[in-house]
Amino acid sequence: MTASVLWFRRDLRLRDHPALDAAAQAGPVCALFVLDDVLLKVDEGPRTAYLYRSLRALDEDLRSHGGRLTVKRGRPENVVPRLAKEITAGEVHVSEDFAPYGAARDRRVEKALGDVPLVRTGSPYAVSPGQVLKKDGDPFKVFTPFYRAWSERGWHRPSTSNPAGISWYPVDGIDIPHDPRTTAELPEAGEAAALAAWKDFLGGDIEHYNAERNRPDLDSTSHMSVHLKFGEIHPRTMLADLGRRGPAYRRQLCWRDFYAQVLHHWPDSAHGYFQPAMARMRYDTGKRADERLEAWKQGRTGFPIVDADMRQLLATGWMHNRVRMIVASFLVKDLHLEWTLGARHFMDHLVDGDLANNQHGWQWTAGTGTDPSPYFRIFNPVLQAKKFDPEGAYVRRWVPELKSLSAKEIHEPWSVDDPPDGYPAPIVDHDTERKESLARYQEVRAR
Repeated sequence: MTASVLWFRRDLRLRDHPALDAAAQAGPVCALFVLDDVLLKVDEGPRTAYLYRSLRALDEDLRSHGGRLTVKRGRPENVVPRLAKEITAGEVHVSEDFAPYGAARDRRVEKALGDVPLVRTGSPYAVSPGQVLKKDGDPFKVFTPFYRAWSERGWHRPSTSNPAGISWYPVDGIDIPHDPRTTAELPEAGEAAALAAWKDFLGGDIEHYNAERNRPDLDSTSHMSVHLKFGEIHPRTMLADLGRRGPAYRRQLCWRDFYAQVLHHWPDSAHGYFQPAMARMRYDTGKRADERLEAWKQGRTGFPIVDADMRQLLATGWMHNRVRMIVASFLVKDLHLEWTLGARHFMDHLVDGDLANNQHGWQWTAGTGTDPSPYFRIFNPVLQAKKFDPEGAYVRRWVPELKSLSAKEIHEPWSVDDPPDGYPAPIVDHDTERKESLARYQEVRAR
């Protein structure tokens, strides 16, 4: 039988892997990962460090089944055809990539392969972009009707991939690089770690997820986003395990598919405005704006819930979803800075940074995205903190300057007669900036 190449990308696992199943049917499988210089140049932080750890875990798993991960570096349109020619591969198999760069890259590789087909099987999503459409064939722009259609359509059952039964075709490559420097405390990487984390969540916090998922002070979320980002587990595996349990969690998995299809149908929204009219919004620039941006990045705004989240990001490369929305709203609607500045900072530091989720999550909060009437949603950081961190435990963990304050005081330290030394005063007045944001929105509507 002729050998085939399985080119791993966002699918760093051996189980429930449709592209692996397809490659194995074609013949012995050469497992390949390409260190793409284009992607590595824009990500030299914690996400790349995690990637290398995940690749090591995948290589160990392959070796336990008689294989090996072949790692090459360079432009995929050069590397993949060269390897296919070297082993006389009959096919190259991939999980389909729908992101703008990935789709264009695959078209270049497909052209360079010539007569060797690039076979796309499956994707990183429960339902691939383009498969859930409105009755008239147009893509959805609003989440709720998409969720209904997505739920009605359903998804395939997990595949029964068995890496032990596959014939592997080891080929020499380069060593997996050392991790780039990062101060973030990264979670354990690899498929085994992903499956273990998912099992722990199903055995405990899933029962409390709906009631506690907005509480950053409680460790009640799954922390599965990084494993989904790198494809160490497939979402349909998770959906099959959920069954009828966890409807709120199932909805969160749907958000991931929704934003992927938005980016697929509107690729310019990766860096441009989904609602073009909102690009006319008046944002602050200059020295004071730059200073406020830096205070936001470093967790020195004087608003404890904002500062706690931004410090958690720098320390761990992860943020709770509720506080992601709080700090995004604060940047755009309290500091009047463009959402793209915040989105870029998140992508520089998030281990689970996903282009579709990140950019469209920011646009949703900034009022420039898919929500039909979003701009009036302006998070009050104090009220949000009191509601979702009622005892101040989350703030105390990440803002130790405030640990001596009571639950009543901690979210408004400026109200204390003797504020703690070393913690800054609020850099803005929320009520004033809320009115300013609404006034600027009216300017856009009047044009």
